Amino acid sequence: MPQSPVDPPADPPAPDLVEDLLEDYLDAVWQSGRDGSGTLLPELPLALRAGGTDDLTRRALARLRNIPRTSKDEHCRQVGELLRELWTSRSPWNAAALRLLDDPYTFVATGPRRHDDWAHDVLAVLDRSTADPRGLLRIDSDRTNPVRAELPTYPFDRWTAGQIHERLHPLTPAAAVEAVTVMAEEWQSEPVPVRSRPDRDALLDYARTLLDRYGPAARFWTNATVAATGQDPHFLDAGLAGTPCHRFLTNASVGGFDFYEELGVIAVSTDEVGVFWSIGAY
Repeated sequence: MPQSPVDPPADPPAPDLVEDLLEDYLDAVWQSGRDGSGTLLPELPLALRAGGTDDLTRRALARLRNIPRTSKDEHCRQVGELLRELWTSRSPWNAAALRLLDDPYTFVATGPRRHDDWAHDVLAVLDRSTADPRGLLRIDSDRTNPVRAELPTYPFDRWTAGQIHERLHPLTPAAAVEAVTVMAEEWQSEPVPVRSRPDRDALLDYARTLLDRYGPAARFWTNATVAATGQDPHFLDAGLAGTPCHRFLTNASVGGFDFYEELGVIAVSTDEVGVFWSIGAY
């Protein structure tokens, strides 16, 4: 029997793929408003124009269609709110990252483990040359910063694998959870440190959720100098501002900010490396 000259209809894309497309689109629209470039809003991808293939996508697209375009700034603001809700709905890990670390100036990213010396994988995360192996959220407000043309690792300086090891000290898992938790604080004028907040236990649970993804055999390191004399410092007692650290951030005056304080935690498993960083800037 001769083949039909008409191709059969393509199968609809899988829900996860459609959600990825929607997430990328909303992020592009949101970024177009944040960078102030005045560029036109990106077109909705063809795969999304017919509507989603699952309830989450359909609801998000319906809301997107109802966001007014009379003001680009207001449109992008509301798209950003929708994007945050989509991130939160797609994954408990995303939700924990946003609830704990989205308000302060932080860098949160995970990359694949490809080297025996995991410091090389950390470098790949810092220069954004690798993607999250599970497609989960990254918190990285500088990923589209034009100063990265001059310093790809911005706001971090350029380091070698050896220099990374020199600036890190091992942590117990419990201490790593506390270190990530205090990243919810501000470096200056913090009115209520985590240790005094009524939701202290919930914040600790968010940090455990973030670090649990790396598995029970994960190892943790920090640039906090207090860990040089012991692997179990009490970061909650000291608070963020009371935690001196080895320098990872750039000393260069680029991007309009000078960096004065930081706290970092690195998680390493057999498959992944995670980087969590709190950044003080003015």
